[in-house]
Amino acid sequence: MTKPPVLILGARSDIGKAVAHKFAVLGHPIQLAARHASTLEPDKTDMELRYEVSVSLHEFDALATDSHEAFVAELPEPPRIAVCAVGLMGQQAESERDVASAARVMRSNYEGPVSILAVLANRFEERGSGTIVGISSVAGVRGRATNYVYGSAKAGFTAFLSGLRNRLSKRGVHVVTVLPGFVATQMTEGMDLPAKLTAEPSEIADAIARAVERKKDVIYVRPIWRLIMLIIRNIPERIFKEIRI
Repeated sequence: MTKPPVLILGARSDIGKAVAHKFAVLGHPIQLAARHASTLEPDKTDMELRYEVSVSLHEFDALATDSHEAFVAELPEPPRIAVCAVGLMGQQAESERDVASAARVMRSNYEGPVSILAVLANRFEERGSGTIVGISSVAGVRGRATNYVYGSAKAGFTAFLSGLRNRLSKRGVHVVTVLPGFVATQMTEGMDLPAKLTAEPSEIADAIARAVERKKDVIYVRPIWRLIMLIIRNIPERIFKEIRI
């Protein structure tokens, strides 16, 4: 039985590539979408040879929101699963100084992902099937002094995914929210991350594949993060504002 195609948005990211490999090994055709998509030609060849699945490359800019309708319409085959791994952490200090930098972080983590997933959601709803996966962040659970620009955008994205899931739950479309916690990627390179709380991209990919199969709604890749964020969420504001975490 032929498996449905999987669209990976933000396919040049470490997580995007890991997710692509995971679904390819499961036998799914893969659509890799990213800026400068031609740079993914080696990945395309590798997956085609290794997993014997078809892989296509698609130029995609999350911030060019006026192009998203055409992007989806021009895909060679409508995907049944779409995974959004688009994001930009940025630097909090830079975002505080430079409004343009802050806007890019917010657009990359909220406006762009929401725009493309809204287009896909409408197509999936018309068809009455499909799965949308959005990779958000535990940083969106509560605003913290050290990353509140990034966190606020992820909070908005998490809320969007929740509302989208509520809207589409009776329309045959499944929406998954992924909350990874720390992940060892190029984006976090150089950061001093605690090993027990830091996942590898392959862990994210495995968790996403399980969530799609089992129709999970919200997943913490490492379960300890659920407890950590429950504690952080419930610290009284008068105390929380004195803590720098």
